[in-house]
Amino acid sequence: MRIFFSVGEPSGDLHGANLIRALQARHGEVECVGFGGPRMAAAGCELHQDLTQLAIMWFGRALLHLPKFFGYLRQAEEYFAEQRPDAVVLIDYPGFNWHVARKAHEQGIPVFYYGTPQLWAWAGWRVKKMRATVDHALCKLPFEEDWLRERGVNATYVGHPYFDELRARELDQTFIASMQATDSPLVTILPGSRTQEVKGNLRDQLIAAAKIREQVPNVRFAIASFKESQAEFARQLVAESGLPVDVHVGRTPELIEAATCTMAVSGSVSLELLYHAKPTVITYRISRFAYALQRYFRKVRYITLVNLLTATDLFPDQPAVYDAASPEDAHVLMPEYLSCEDRTDDLARHVVEWLTNDAERESLVARMRELASHVAHGGASERAADYLIEHLGNSRNAEAA
Repeated sequence: MRIFFSVGEPSGDLHGANLIRALQARHGEVECVGFGGPRMAAAGCELHQDLTQLAIMWFGRALLHLPKFFGYLRQAEEYFAEQRPDAVVLIDYPGFNWHVARKAHEQGIPVFYYGTPQLWAWAGWRVKKMRATVDHALCKLPFEEDWLRERGVNATYVGHPYFDELRARELDQTFIASMQATDSPLVTILPGSRTQEVKGNLRDQLIAAAKIREQVPNVRFAIASFKESQAEFARQLVAESGLPVDVHVGRTPELIEAATCTMAVSGSVSLELLYHAKPTVITYRISRFAYALQRYFRKVRYITLVNLLTATDLFPDQPAVYDAASPEDAHVLMPEYLSCEDRTDDLARHVVEWLTNDAERESLVARMRELASHVAHGGASERAADYLIEHLGNSRNAEAA
């Protein structure tokens, strides 16, 4: 059995690696090839290209890399024609993966989308592409299955694969103990995994850190960087700020566990923060143009997955943004600020509250643990692997008959 993968995000690389291991455990002769990242390669995938090096956002930046994407698409099309894989598995990265899905569909190769794009959040009309080119949508979030099925897509909820990684992960307890060796509270700063996110948000997070330190002088800060180039950028900003902030690479899980609370950029890391029940304020700073544009396309009130999981009205008629003073947002577990303006006062205010009000912090922690008990289950990788093997097996049996 040969399966072609197309994965372009660091988080997708992680989920792809876990899915490959689950497939290998069930089908010893499975061969995995295609586009992915270093984690998938380590799991046994034969990479044609490392797409995680091109994890980019926004239309203008994508245009700069169009020649590369066209070249990769031709490479995939030729592989489909010559090698005829049994299936194509896509994970996130819709801008490129829609085209991969179309090429596979044209050649009659079954397409499985594992971890579907958040069509329900941004421009739902794109569901037409999924309906036309994707045979099986394997959903991460419980409400996605119904949303897609109502729009004619063959969808199945398998759970969020991020929780598989979290449950299997072994933390460096010695490092955690070293970070918790003093009575001073630790605030972990999570500026994102994409370089564009780091450059757009870390400066604000450090400004907020300075404001926090004015009110809580004994507070400590640590930045969790995804890779060394981002850590070097972080060190430059820290030096400019004059703040005593440690910068670490490859220590995100430990820095989350060691933290009293965190400041984070919106992303799948919110699920990890929920899993560890860490009070968190979310930020996402974008340009004025991008802010105006997202108001037209965005269909949900929240940008944070954890907050969406607590919402009673997922798709309001007129989506707004989170407002800490609104009773409508009283259920929110992670205050979030999608903005084109300076919200550092808000970031600092929430963190200071958690550092100085034990009762408030513990109440929030209890609410996070309650939600985690319902959604933070493992097994998504195994369920997805079982689904793939079952449906590919049925297809083979039908062809043989």
